[in-house]
Amino acid sequence: MRMFQRYRCRWDDYESATLKGKEVVEEKEMMMDWILNTIVGFSTVLARLSRSRRDGAIIQRQFVCAKEGFRNLNEKRTKDREIKRPRTITRVGCKASLSVKMQNSGKWVVSGFVREHNHELVPPDQVHCLRSHRQISGPAKTLIDTLQAAGMGPRRIMSALIKEYGGISKVGFTEVDCRNYMRNNRQRSLEGDIQLLLDYLRQMQAENSNFFFAVQGEEDQSSGNVFWADPKARTNYNYFGDTVTFDTTYRSNRYRLPFAPFTGVNHHGQPVLFGCAFLINESESSFVWLFKTWLTAMSGRPPLSITTDHDAVIRAAIMQVFPETRHRFCKWHIFKKCQEKLSHVFLEHPTFEADFHKCVNLTESIEEFESCWLSLVDRYELRDHDWLQTIYSARRQWVPVYLRDTFFAEMSITQRSDSMNSYFDGYINASTNLNQFFKLYEKALESRNEKEVKADYDTMNTSPFLKTPSPMEKQVSELYTRKLFARFQEELVGTLTFMASKAEDDGEVITYQVSKYGEDHKAYYVKFNVLEMKASCSCQMFEFSGLLCRHILAVFRVTNVLTLPAHYILKRWTRNAKSSVILEEHCSDVYTNYLESHTVRYNTLRHEAFKFVDEGAKTSETYEAALIALQKAAEKVDHAIKNSSKSAMLNGRFRGNSTVDASRVNHTSGNKEVSSGQHMSEDDMDKRIRELTNELENANKKCEVYRANLLSVLKDIEDHKLQLSIKVQNIKISMKDGL
Repeated sequence: MRMFQRYRCRWDDYESATLKGKEVVEEKEMMMDWILNTIVGFSTVLARLSRSRRDGAIIQRQFVCAKEGFRNLNEKRTKDREIKRPRTITRVGCKASLSVKMQNSGKWVVSGFVREHNHELVPPDQVHCLRSHRQISGPAKTLIDTLQAAGMGPRRIMSALIKEYGGISKVGFTEVDCRNYMRNNRQRSLEGDIQLLLDYLRQMQAENSNFFFAVQGEEDQSSGNVFWADPKARTNYNYFGDTVTFDTTYRSNRYRLPFAPFTGVNHHGQPVLFGCAFLINESESSFVWLFKTWLTAMSGRPPLSITTDHDAVIRAAIMQVFPETRHRFCKWHIFKKCQEKLSHVFLEHPTFEADFHKCVNLTESIEEFESCWLSLVDRYELRDHDWLQTIYSARRQWVPVYLRDTFFAEMSITQRSDSMNSYFDGYINASTNLNQFFKLYEKALESRNEKEVKADYDTMNTSPFLKTPSPMEKQVSELYTRKLFARFQEELVGTLTFMASKAEDDGEVITYQVSKYGEDHKAYYVKFNVLEMKASCSCQMFEFSGLLCRHILAVFRVTNVLTLPAHYILKRWTRNAKSSVILEEHCSDVYTNYLESHTVRYNTLRHEAFKFVDEGAKTSETYEAALIALQKAAEKVDHAIKNSSKSAMLNGRFRGNSTVDASRVNHTSGNKEVSSGQHMSEDDMDKRIRELTNELENANKKCEVYRANLLSVLKDIEDHKLQLSIKVQNIKISMKDGL
C-alpha cells in the first residue's frame, strides 16, 4: 500500500472503479492480492504515463512488474566490441500490470489490471532485496548519521541496524543502500568543510604573502584538489629539498579523503614538512597538477630523489613532471602489503618473512639479490605468484641494491623507509574531520618545531664524548649535528674490526680490499685516488646517505688520512645547515691545514716512490740506476732543506737588522761608526745562522724519529684493540657453542 500512497492512490478510491456485479468483488480481491504480492513477492516499476493537455498534470499511470518486457540489445553498440562483463538478464516479458487514471472529479480509478506473472515470486525473507521495496526510514537515517559521525563503516553500521530491528528482512534495505546513503552524506558534508578549508587558507595568505595555496580548477569551487605550503615549509625546502617523500596513504578524516603531505629530512634526521594537499580526485591528471603546483611553490627546483607509495598512477605523473628525479617506492609499504597478499604463505611457512627481508635488505650486490630472489620463490613455490611478479618487475624502484647510487638521506642502507606518515603521527587519525584538522595540524607543526629547536640547542651547547684519539673524530664532532655525529662515530669505531689491504694499483687509483678479520669472503672494495683525496666504496653508503662508510674510513686509517676531506662533509648534515656560511676546507684551523697538506704530500710521495721501487727492483741494472738516483735525490732534498732553513733565518735577520740599525741611528753619529757596526753584525749573524741551521736539522731529525715512534705506537694500539675484539668474539662464539 505504501507504493500507492506515494502516488496519492488510496484503496477507497478504487470503489468507483467501472466494474459491475460479481466482477467487482473478484477484481477487487485480485487487485488486493496483487498489491500485497508487491510487498512480499515482486518489485514494481513505473511505466507509461499520460498528461493533461490543459495543465500538464499526470492523469494516467501504469505500474508494471520489474520483469516486464525484454532487454533491448543495441546491435550497433555491441557489434564491433566484446562486452567483458555482461549484465545479468532480469527481464523475462512478464505481463503483470496495474493501470490507474484520474476522473474529472479528481478521483483515481483502476482502468486495467493483469494479475498473473510468468516467473516465481520472491519469498518473504528476501523481499527486502527488491529495489522498489528498499527505503531507508527516518529513524534508520538518524542512527546511520550518528554511527557515521563516530567513524563506523557501512558494514559495522548494518550489523548494528540488524541487531536493532531484529533481522535483515526487517531493516528494509541492504548494505549497498547504506553505503550509498553514507557516500551522499559525506559529499554534502565535504562540500561545506572544503569551503571552510579554503577560507582558512585565504586567511593565512592574507596574514603572510609568502603563504602559498592553490585549488585545481576555479578557486571558489569545492570539488577540486587543494595544495598549500607555509613560508617555513618553503624555506625548509631550500635547505633540505634534495630528497622528498610524498604519501597519499595518509587517510586523515572520516570522509576517507587522502591527506598527502610532502616531507623530507632535516640536519638532525627529523622529518620536515614541504607542503600538504587534500586530494578529492586521485587521477593521473590530478597528480600532474599537484606536482607542478608544488614545484612552483618550491621555486621550480626539483628534488634529486622522491619516495612514494607503490602506485602506477603516481609513477606516471612523476615521469611527466620530474623526469630527472630518481623515483623510489616505499619499501616499508611494500613489506606491509606483502603481509596482506601473502598471508597464507606467512601462516604456512614461518621462516618466509625472515628470508624475504634478508633477500631484500642484506644482499650486497645486484647479482646476489637476483640469485637470492630466484632461490626464494623456488623454495616457497611462488614463481607464478602475480603480486610477487609485479613487485619484482618494479625492483629497480624499491630494492636497496638498485638505489644505492642516489641520495635518499637515510642513515643506513638497510634502514626501512619509515619517514612516511611520521610527521603527523599522534595528531591525525581516521575520525578527524576538516573542522578539527587545522587545529591538530598546527599542533603538529608546533611540536616538530620544538623538537628541532631542542636538537639545535643540544648540538650547540653540549659536546659529544669522543671514543678515539683520531683528529678526524674531533674535527667532525665540531661540524656535524649530534645525531649525525653519533652515526659517523659508529662508522669510525667500526673501522677497528676491519682490515684494508691493497688489491690493485693502476697508477692513479689504488683499490683496497676491506673486510673483517677472517671474513675475506665478505669483502668490500674501495677505490682511492691519492692525488684528489677521493674514495668510493662498493657499498655506496656515501652516495645513499651522505655519510662515509667504515670501509672508506678504514682505508683512510691505513693511508694516514688524519682528517676528513671537505668534499665528504655535506653541509645539509652540519650544524650550520641553515646558515649562509660555506664550509671550506679547514679554512680556520691552522693545525688542520698542516695535517691535511702534510697528508697530501706524504701520500703523493709514497705513491710515486712505490712505483719507482717496483720498477727499480726488476733487474740488477735498474736497481743500480735507481739506487744512484735515490742518492742524488737525497742530496737534493738535503740541499733544499738547508736553503729553506737559511731563507727563513735570513728573513728574520733582515727584520732584526732594521731594528738594530734604527737603534744605532738614535745613539750614534757619523757614517763610519754605522758602517763598522753593520760589518761586524753581518759576520756575527752568518755564524749564528750556521749554528741555528744545525740545530734545526737536528730538531727535524728528532721530530721524524718521534713521529715514526708515535705512528708505531698508534698502530700497535690499534692492532692490540683488534686482537682483543677478535678474542672477545671467539669467547662469545665458544660460550654459545657450550650452551
